[in-house]
Amino acid sequence: MAMLGSNIPSEVGLKLLLCPLGSNVVIRTACCTVGIGLPVYSTFKAIQSREQNEQQKWLIYWAAYGSFSIVEAVTDKFLYWFPFYYHMKFAFLVWLQFPSADGSRQLYVRYLRPFLRKHQARFDQLVGVLQTETAKFANAYKAELQLAKALLSKIFISARDIVHPGQRINGAIEGPTAEEESSESDDEED
Repeated sequence: MAMLGSNIPSEVGLKLLLCPLGSNVVIRTACCTVGIGLPVYSTFKAIQSREQNEQQKWLIYWAAYGSFSIVEAVTDKFLYWFPFYYHMKFAFLVWLQFPSADGSRQLYVRYLRPFLRKHQARFDQLVGVLQTETAKFANAYKAELQLAKALLSKIFISARDIVHPGQRINGAIEGPTAEEESSESDDEED
């Protein structure tokens, strides 16, 4: 009986990984990798190469992907119930990037650019209001934001100290240097 109990968690995990239709773990991971992971690296490469055509390609991709993400955020609660939704999403994300299809450019030129041009004045006004309100909020809660920043800094420092004890950045506290370690081992040998 103990043997049966010990096999249950591994069987469940194996079923989750091998049966994407039931859990969608594999296909959702693939969507994240194809939709975000690979484009982030490709964008990095485009920026490093300073090739304007490649940079424009990835800017258009991110505009298309961002627009898709906004629509998906609203509709995902309904769409994920459809069979093979994540499989279709994966195919769509591949289509957005596939060089011969140039899906992101098609989506941008046919739908996104005309929509944004039509509503550009409204969006500019909305962005202006959001920037103003954000600045007001930041000024009104400046002390609280500084406290939150200090707390987060202390949390990250504590976490770093747990992971890498005895080492501080900027020379505050450091572990023993190579010379100190070798002199200590020489002293022990004597």
